[in-house]
Amino acid sequence: MKGKLSVLLLLFFCVGGEAFTQPLHKLATFTHADSLRGSLNSERTWWDLLRYDITVKPDYVNKSITGSNKITYFDNGGHTMQIDFQQPMEIDSIVADGQKYKYERENNVFHVHIRDSAARYKIKPGPRDLTVYFHGNPRIAKKAPWDGGWIFTKDKQGRPWMTVACEGLGASAWVPCKEYLGDEPDSGASLSIVVPDTLMGVGNGRLVSTTKNNDRTTTYKWEVKNPINNYNIIPYIGKYVNFSEVFDGIKGKLHCSYWVIDYNLDKARKQFTQVKPMMRCFESWFGPYPFYDDSYKLVESPHLGMEHQSAVAYGNNYQNGYYGKDLSETGWGLKWDFIIIHESGHEWFGNNISCKDIADMWIHESFTNYSETLYIECMFGKEAANDYVIGCRKKIVNDIPVIGVYGVNQEGSGDMYYKGANMLHTIRQIINNDDTFRNILIGLNKTFYHQTVTANDIQTYINRHSGLNFTKVFDQYLRTTQIPVLQYKFEAGSVKYRWSNCVKGFAMPVKVKMGAEKWLYPTEEWKSEKMPADAGFVVDRNFYVESRKM
Repeated sequence: MKGKLSVLLLLFFCVGGEAFTQPLHKLATFTHADSLRGSLNSERTWWDLLRYDITVKPDYVNKSITGSNKITYFDNGGHTMQIDFQQPMEIDSIVADGQKYKYERENNVFHVHIRDSAARYKIKPGPRDLTVYFHGNPRIAKKAPWDGGWIFTKDKQGRPWMTVACEGLGASAWVPCKEYLGDEPDSGASLSIVVPDTLMGVGNGRLVSTTKNNDRTTTYKWEVKNPINNYNIIPYIGKYVNFSEVFDGIKGKLHCSYWVIDYNLDKARKQFTQVKPMMRCFESWFGPYPFYDDSYKLVESPHLGMEHQSAVAYGNNYQNGYYGKDLSETGWGLKWDFIIIHESGHEWFGNNISCKDIADMWIHESFTNYSETLYIECMFGKEAANDYVIGCRKKIVNDIPVIGVYGVNQEGSGDMYYKGANMLHTIRQIINNDDTFRNILIGLNKTFYHQTVTANDIQTYINRHSGLNFTKVFDQYLRTTQIPVLQYKFEAGSVKYRWSNCVKGFAMPVKVKMGAEKWLYPTEEWKSEKMPADAGFVVDRNFYVESRKM
């Protein structure tokens, strides 16, 4: 039955042509600064980022930071390098091999003169490095993590508590870097955090050294060995304590470590018991945790949470739900801690598989939002999972397309969460084989392991490995704000049906109940199907479509 269905689906899906070349956004005006931030150019393409070695020292009283970033890169012979560093932060100097480089500022970009244009032709390609020294008062987050910036606050006992949240805003808000999602440091990064002796500094990956300094500060050096998004490199500074456990996973023993403010230790021990079941579920659906070398951590934060690679920010107040609320309003969202599950899901989609352009942020958020549904299915069954993902549809607003505008650092709609998840849920129904769907999710994480990708990469992979052509489905749900409408009308002994409010060539199959369950293959033209008298006509709720009797 499933084999026959797949053949029929393939025939119907092949009606469509190519995907849109540009999302159907409302007209927007972009600047040269947007292009500098969001696209490749002659000052970015000639060097490949290999590694960051960052040092940062925050000053709680003055809400300022000082530091440096040693940028190791593969030099292919360019002469001017773009370094991104947002106002009001300042660069003190840029040094390599004892030489200070000249540079000019253009708003949030520094143009660094590495060599004259003639000398670049004499350069033998290879790895080189430079170190950027900086200081300043970084942008302060007003409502982290949504607006982004540094957070200088106090814990409940009045002690300093500091961190950063900068997805979207960008790491260049506090550290000079190559602010382009398509180029991650291939060999990872280190983060040295200099803090008062009374506090602890926690960073990504593993702690490699602790150094007592002569000025009553301590430097905590952390390191990740794997590629990492700029916005994921985050210092946490506070009165932290730690406990750990080992998860026996697909690739062996995964070290899981939890860093929390000292007075929350008992709460954390209880709440974080959700981590191991979550890991079992996600490894079964997505494949092995992508960063065994760097470990897995939850780090308590003064904001709700973020997917910082191998150091997930946790601020959900040790309660289930999203700040104690069920986003689906079905009851299932209160049976687990939203931040533990959602932000950890990003380790696979967002951190392992990363988009090249923020316009494709749906790759991060749609799959991760659907990971919540898969977790519920793993723990409570398929119908509970269906209830949850369908319950979240009420949060879809269809304001602008899910895919943003490429090349200008422009995200698409926040519908990338709930609409994106419901698109994936619909695709899963059409594939009609959970083994195949699971293998696609695992295959995505294996094929694009530690890589940056485009929407086309993901779409092509799903088409190829499902044996079906979902191009028009992606066009419909990601590139327009239109929800397809299945129009139908009854005539003697039959029902007529067609798709409307859809992209040209849309021919998505759909399951309906007409007395018994039946697959229909609508197009934009009226089609007819015999049906028993008084059989009724109900579209399967798992398809994110609308139906309308004519």
